[in-house]
Amino acid sequence: MSRETSLFCPSVLLTEGWVENVLLRFDDRGVITTVERGAQPGGTQARGPVVPGLPNLHSHAFQRAMAGLAERAGRTEDDFWTWRDTMYRFLARFTPEGLQAVAALLYLEMLKAGYTSVAEFHYLHHDRDGAPYADRAENSHRIVAAARETGIRLTHLPTLYAHGGFGGRAPTEGQKRFLHTVEGLLGVVESVRRATAAEPSVRVGLALHSLRAVTPEKLHEALAGINSLDKQAPLHIHIAEQVKEVEDCLSWSGERPVQWLLNHVPVDSRWCLVHATHLTPEEVTRLAASGAVAGLCPTTEANLGDGLFPAVDYLRQGGVFGIGSDSHISVSAPEELRLLEYGQRLVARRRNVLRVGSEDSVGAGLYRAAVAGGARALGLSAPGLEVGAPADLVVLDADHPKLYGRTRDALLDSYLFASGSDCVRDVMVAGRFVVRDRHHPSEDTLLARYRRELDRLLAVA
Repeated sequence: MSRETSLFCPSVLLTEGWVENVLLRFDDRGVITTVERGAQPGGTQARGPVVPGLPNLHSHAFQRAMAGLAERAGRTEDDFWTWRDTMYRFLARFTPEGLQAVAALLYLEMLKAGYTSVAEFHYLHHDRDGAPYADRAENSHRIVAAARETGIRLTHLPTLYAHGGFGGRAPTEGQKRFLHTVEGLLGVVESVRRATAAEPSVRVGLALHSLRAVTPEKLHEALAGINSLDKQAPLHIHIAEQVKEVEDCLSWSGERPVQWLLNHVPVDSRWCLVHATHLTPEEVTRLAASGAVAGLCPTTEANLGDGLFPAVDYLRQGGVFGIGSDSHISVSAPEELRLLEYGQRLVARRRNVLRVGSEDSVGAGLYRAAVAGGARALGLSAPGLEVGAPADLVVLDADHPKLYGRTRDALLDSYLFASGSDCVRDVMVAGRFVVRDRHHPSEDTLLARYRRELDRLLAVA
């Protein structure tokens, strides 16, 4: 995958809006250096309308292998917690080689689905018996290797997971592969930072699994540690996903999860609060004002029965959001945004609910907002397509029956609400075409390796 030096775009969605006949020039890192308007066709030309690639701000790569395998009704009412038990049993079989195989296939799928970058919320740290590998960052290096193989931009988030519940409760047997001390977790962060120091397409931050998995003391110790390495590092946390989590947090602290975090931690634009499903009106206002990103994963949240984020009030107050595919029950950028809007329509019993700012087009407003919020959550240099931003973009197929005759914002409306990933034709990351005519150059090899790994995983199910 050689890097292009420029790309002529007949029509492109820049940060400022749609513009025709634009020449984008890139430096040797794949960063946009020039946006020339009124250009003449020449050189490498985009074969359709160009839009910025969407960042996927929340991924657990290993869960791709179990997508669809937890859809059988149990003897009790199924919920997030029964799904989690299934997940624990499944992940016990993973090896580092298997993790890389699954992650690489997933990242290839993301690219073909319109994502150009991913934040990997990584807590599968140790061997199957819970013992550290000889290289304690072994599985993190496997995630980085999968990103390299596919060409996706990666924000890697080694995740602190220390306890089994609020107040420092002892972990369960199913959680043994996740557990780390703060010192051990920061060692993983440092190891990945050293290994990727020369790679501009890899960013390293830190995640806290949740308030139930990290005591206040460990939370503050981890934040001090990452700040000593990188004061701009992205910070992510699962929060307020389930009603039980809110109730348990109230019992432990007298405060709700988001309320506790905002009261005890300097939450700002470095933070991504993943899910944040169950919020009071006051929490909505405070979260929107903080500059933090609400990390929404509508297909996973629907699959797990989490509930609906209060998106109408949040966007009305200028809140920032991005989207992620989380458990990968679906890997489709358009579907996440479509379901985000449709969930609100079902609650409000009306149409075109999530209007972003003064945007008339619901699809275009949601898309632009998810690009900007996702870039913030991943710690990217700039959102969208502009000078100084990475050349991460998607070329849509304007001849596809579901997009034919659509231009500008009408194109995005049809892409989000009437079509899907099959309308993605070409994908560029850091100035390199990683998908051409819906095909990745390593697709056959990565798919064959994934199938071999699934044969092994399912044979011991």
